[in-house]
Amino acid sequence: MRLAEMICGDEPYNEFFPYRTSSELTHFFRDLELHYVHDGSTRRFWVESVLKELNDGVVSFDGMPADDMIRVIGYLLHFDHFIADEESKREHAVAAANRVLKADGFVVDVDPTNDLAILRPIHGEFVSTATKPEESKRLITFSPQVFKIPDKSLQDKLVSVMMPFAAEFNDTYEAIKEACAGAGLLCRRADDIWNDSTVIQDIFELIYCARIVIVDFTGKNSNVLYETGIAHTLGKHVVPITQSVDDVPFDLRHHRVLKYLPNTEGYKALAKGLAERLKTLQSL
Repeated sequence: MRLAEMICGDEPYNEFFPYRTSSELTHFFRDLELHYVHDGSTRRFWVESVLKELNDGVVSFDGMPADDMIRVIGYLLHFDHFIADEESKREHAVAAANRVLKADGFVVDVDPTNDLAILRPIHGEFVSTATKPEESKRLITFSPQVFKIPDKSLQDKLVSVMMPFAAEFNDTYEAIKEACAGAGLLCRRADDIWNDSTVIQDIFELIYCARIVIVDFTGKNSNVLYETGIAHTLGKHVVPITQSVDDVPFDLRHHRVLKYLPNTEGYKALAKGLAERLKTLQSL
């Protein structure tokens, strides 16, 4: 009923949700390719009955509302569709929706890059980049004990680099930065930042927020192996590189690995090969 009142623009939500007539309610659902026509009954009761019917529909994600309900909520809160022009009203509208949704364990986040309102469980967030939300049938939540969940969103242009910090890898990192710049991406590794007193927290944040993770297996560095496991668990696009295939763990040798030589020509080839791989991943 609370969501129905928001869609209708009825009290107590009429300060930031516009009032919708019977015909406008019909168009609201038709714009979502949901062919409901207002039957002349009390508007909010009619919308409530529609929402109940929609919520009995197809559910693609375990623990989430029906797909059409998720679409309705996202459409209701999209800035370009029905919210008044003032950004403050949009913020109040999202806050009002969240007060209602939190009772059922959900919350809406607004993606600042495209103004889309994304419904998620309060205790979960989709951070995978190797698998899209609509392709997953289950939403997996986790509560790590070693790390703090970063108070940041996924950064589409961020590439995190996991490699030894030794000086002999400086040229390798320069080649990686060149490849990322050529693909229009920004790369970072833990020594580029210092946000937390523990390095592993900064590393976890880099992996968590990045869309792509480049890992250098050269030398079988134990930290890199540990960080690769984190990246795989979080569903990131992982791009392995190495100076020797023998340094790649046996369980990971079925993955595509970019081999490079530690010399001028080798670094040039690495930058070129990585740039091509990164551009391919951006199109996924």
